[in-house]
Amino acid sequence: MQTNKTCTKSGCPFMLSRRRFLAGTGAVAAAAELGLLDFASSLFAAEFKSAKKPLVQVVFVRPKVDRYWMGWPGAAYDIKARQADYTKTLKKAARKFGVRLDVRSEPLDNESAVSAYLEQIKKRPPDGLVVTSMCLHYSGFSSWGLVNNIAKNRGKIPTIVFSPMGTSFTGHLQGTRGIDGVFVAATQDIDWLSFGIRMLRTIWDMKNTRICVVKGDKTEDRVLDVIGTTLHYISRKRWPEQFRKVRETDEVRALADYYTKNAKKIVEPKRQDILNAAKSYVVARQIMAAENCQGISVDCLPLVENRLIPCPPCIAWLRLNDEGSVGACEADWNAAISLRLTSLLFDRPGFMQDPAPNTIKNTLMGAHCSCPTKLDGFDKPPEPFILRSHSESDTGVSPQVLWRIGQKATVMDFDGPGKIILGTGRVLRNIETPPAGGCRTSVELEMDDLADSRDAKGFHQLFIYGDLELGFKAYCQLAGIKVVHI
Repeated sequence: MQTNKTCTKSGCPFMLSRRRFLAGTGAVAAAAELGLLDFASSLFAAEFKSAKKPLVQVVFVRPKVDRYWMGWPGAAYDIKARQADYTKTLKKAARKFGVRLDVRSEPLDNESAVSAYLEQIKKRPPDGLVVTSMCLHYSGFSSWGLVNNIAKNRGKIPTIVFSPMGTSFTGHLQGTRGIDGVFVAATQDIDWLSFGIRMLRTIWDMKNTRICVVKGDKTEDRVLDVIGTTLHYISRKRWPEQFRKVRETDEVRALADYYTKNAKKIVEPKRQDILNAAKSYVVARQIMAAENCQGISVDCLPLVENRLIPCPPCIAWLRLNDEGSVGACEADWNAAISLRLTSLLFDRPGFMQDPAPNTIKNTLMGAHCSCPTKLDGFDKPPEPFILRSHSESDTGVSPQVLWRIGQKATVMDFDGPGKIILGTGRVLRNIETPPAGGCRTSVELEMDDLADSRDAKGFHQLFIYGDLELGFKAYCQLAGIKVVHI
């Protein structure tokens, strides 16, 4: 592994030596295993971490007593110990996800206390709220009356109502049902609170996300309703202009070597094709850094069609999405937001694809010339891949990623500004091109609850490893986004 040489800003994306960076992060011992590519990924990822953190307030609704008698949750329910458990779990999650937590340990125990609290958050609203109901039966105490009051009158603050087992029956959960921005978690699983904090962090992150859309010839910003993400448009000319400035550095060669050595097979691409693909990754990172964006989507097909670039950015998108960033094809900002959201919520990438119904088997095929490999998760081993050419132009480098047969999968498509299309299925097979036409990564899913695959809604939906339907639904309820079955 070569050491990093001094390089200029125009040609080198890495402005720290590997040794300085790894020493600074305490990772020298792991450097040999990580390799140059993982070093590069870690460095780039650090560029986009903001010092700002969302503020989440936590309140408990219960009477000011030391012990219950009869009824639920019962005399065996240790009130102080359980509140301490919930608080500990929330604090641990807040540290993990970078959230400022304001815990009000004094319980809200009557209407006047709730009214005073509502006035407080009206003047200084937090970025999120967790309301824990800790009582069901206690003489003269209406726990769910107080909870419902908060849920209905808390303004637009995303709010989680946590009802641990023993604090609600079916009827008690109806008052908060269907309130936009309120998700009720009635469960015995205290650890679920970690995902709750993650959802609140994700809502905040999406409002503070900028996606660079490289299309047309204008520079302008558009803030989306509901989700709050900023679309930052720049001229399509910027991509080929930036590409011409990137030189063949040690880092570019290391990126090319990684995919050359780790590919299961290389079919069409030559060495220069793979070097150009690595340069595309550098271009994407340089533009994102310059424009202060957390993702990028390029109107790439006209650039390839008119031979303005030597290769499409398929490998660059693979790498960005494997890192937890966003690389989306065809200036499709809906797909870019889908990728960003999946990454933040579930620590894994999605596969943006063109849907092609199979009317003989009533299945849904999806194909595209870029697909991430870290389908199980960013910290998991990659799926095997083959280096192919971009099928529509037979130029450059595109990955054919081999999906796990039998794997449960979620199909999701953000259909902005306030709707998500959602479904589930199972991987049946990978499709070879040729003999089939279409894009290089081509996957066929057997869909759940879809009587006719021609009725599948959306385009450029994501295929994602895992059954994530309930998690997406919880997030959408909390974020005020409508869910439509695929």
